[in-house]
Amino acid sequence: MRVLVKGAGVAGLTVAWQLYRHGFDVTITERAEKVGLGASGFAGGMLAPWCERESAEEPVLMLGRSAADWWEAAVPGHVSRRGTLVVAAGRDAGELDRFARRTSGWEWLDAAAIAELEPDLAGRFPKALFFRQEAHLDPQRALSALTAGLEEARMRFLFGADGTQDAARYDRVVDCTGAARIGVLPDLRGVRGEMLYVETPEINLSRPVRLLHPRHPIYVVPRGRNRFMVGATMIESADGGGITARSLMELLNAAYTLHPAFGEARLTETGAGIRPAYPDNLPRVSEHDGTLHVNGLYRHGFLLAPAMAAEVARRLLAEQARPERRAS
Repeated sequence: MRVLVKGAGVAGLTVAWQLYRHGFDVTITERAEKVGLGASGFAGGMLAPWCERESAEEPVLMLGRSAADWWEAAVPGHVSRRGTLVVAAGRDAGELDRFARRTSGWEWLDAAAIAELEPDLAGRFPKALFFRQEAHLDPQRALSALTAGLEEARMRFLFGADGTQDAARYDRVVDCTGAARIGVLPDLRGVRGEMLYVETPEINLSRPVRLLHPRHPIYVVPRGRNRFMVGATMIESADGGGITARSLMELLNAAYTLHPAFGEARLTETGAGIRPAYPDNLPRVSEHDGTLHVNGLYRHGFLLAPAMAAEVARRLLAEQARPERRAS
């Protein structure tokens, strides 16, 4: 079966990789000139299903628990399995208890245990939640590695093209174009996520740290070479413009609360991406006009894309095995 995968973001690349593993002949098209220019490039890359359960439905946990294993198999060496640390400033200590009630898979740490885990946070927080089973990756590097693996396997990439004109040449088309389908797929909406990168040699972190706040919770993810990603706002808007001044101030203030060294950090990059979402904020594999669509990954792109890719592969394998198809 020849399959056209439209979109080379995290959804499209994971679908292509899963189909390649099952022996399908795959071509990937992407309107941009390279991988990682869409919302996937602005992702935190946190494979944190237990933490995400705080604000997400049970399927996010169930579908996301195997994501770290999938990524480690697909792009060996790109997954860091060091867990997630969740802290709160003294005035927001109650947020930790609330977070604990809504999640599972955590253990309480006291100040000494926090200092042992993250020495640069010593003395800053009296207690924390530690999600030992969670992991993270660098989205840009992971997508580049996945692309290189597909190219090495002789999967075809067509950049600067959407594949619409050539769709009839393929047995199946899988649309993974994300926000481009807003207004086309029923109930799909846009949610803007904003982030920034800062650089400072004054602090070292070994894992993602989430700082809880009633209105402005953030996460800080180490990217190596003294770089940190700070994210991410969730704004109900399909406006893909740059980060707003309000969001920039909120993210920087929250990072400073985590550690004052971020107050002297160099701001190196800001960005905003539109995350497509359905009303229940859960992704779907659906079919419209003969095309399979993988969409609605919301804020769980890297976490849930492997599960959606497995569902696409299951459907196409079932189609390929039908007696009438074999006879043809």
